[in-house]
Amino acid sequence: MKILLTTTSFQDTPGAHHDLLAQTGWEIITARGPLNEADTLALVGDVDGYICGDDAITRKVLEKARPKLKVLSKYGIGVDKIDVKSCTESGIPLLFTPGVNHTTVAEHNFLLLLALEKNFLFHTDSTRSGGWKRKTGHELLEKTIGIIGLGRIGKEVAIRSHAFGMKVIAFDHHFDEAFGKQYGVKKAASLDEVFAASDYLSLHTNLTPETRDLICAKNIAKMKKGVLILNCARGEIVNTNDLVAALKSGQVGGYGTDVLDQEPPPADHPLLKLPNVIVTPHVGSRTYESVVRQATTAVKNLILAMNGEKPIAQVNPEVPVKKAV
Repeated sequence: MKILLTTTSFQDTPGAHHDLLAQTGWEIITARGPLNEADTLALVGDVDGYICGDDAITRKVLEKARPKLKVLSKYGIGVDKIDVKSCTESGIPLLFTPGVNHTTVAEHNFLLLLALEKNFLFHTDSTRSGGWKRKTGHELLEKTIGIIGLGRIGKEVAIRSHAFGMKVIAFDHHFDEAFGKQYGVKKAASLDEVFAASDYLSLHTNLTPETRDLICAKNIAKMKKGVLILNCARGEIVNTNDLVAALKSGQVGGYGTDVLDQEPPPADHPLLKLPNVIVTPHVGSRTYESVVRQATTAVKNLILAMNGEKPIAQVNPEVPVKKAV
């Protein structure tokens, strides 16, 4: 059995997940993702299983992968780079790993927020260069954070916001009333209500046709002047050109993001050089603790499905799991 493994954090982080995969006795073929369609096409066709990161797995890729490919195991939770419909039509179980990185991503979200509000990079750049320049920052206390998407990660952000003494408002189509009551999270009736109320806007929703370009000129105009926007979800939720204009005008005071609409970005990407923007290279879920959890779950999913057993989590449960080993 041949298994394609492309996620770099899996490969680069030591842990029990390596032993678990090695114990299968399967041949492991590695590549350094995320891969574009052409690179993915070049590797599929002769593999039985695939542990993927954010590779472009299109209909064309899946057509070439069949009939050899039996199982696609996503390392992570976002499947917007995968043609889920084609997976289902091809009878390929698509597995994923919910509940493994929400703590880590929430912590990273606050790294971005605190760095923006305390002018962290300005101050460290100054002292590293032998200076002692100072800018006055802001407290988080009593500020309102608006959370779009109150799933696992959004909830962890709400819990930490509560600890900082912040006011929390959230919008989610499946709002958890008990959680909201426990942590003092105000339920917003609409996205517009969140836009209007927030000093900080934190994005934790999936990328869908409805959420693509959600942060656009029209909606930015509904926000408080100087709002800070945080994005540890997907870069395409934000319209880059509209955001850049708002950052330059001051309508948006700062943008802290772990994701971009192009990854890795071109050298001239407009968000890389603005002084009120902090960009990290999609590492929000990359800690020694979360990588091991995530990778172990991805491997367990793959082993279970290859043996015809029910996986831990499946995106398309209507596709039957068949023994391939």
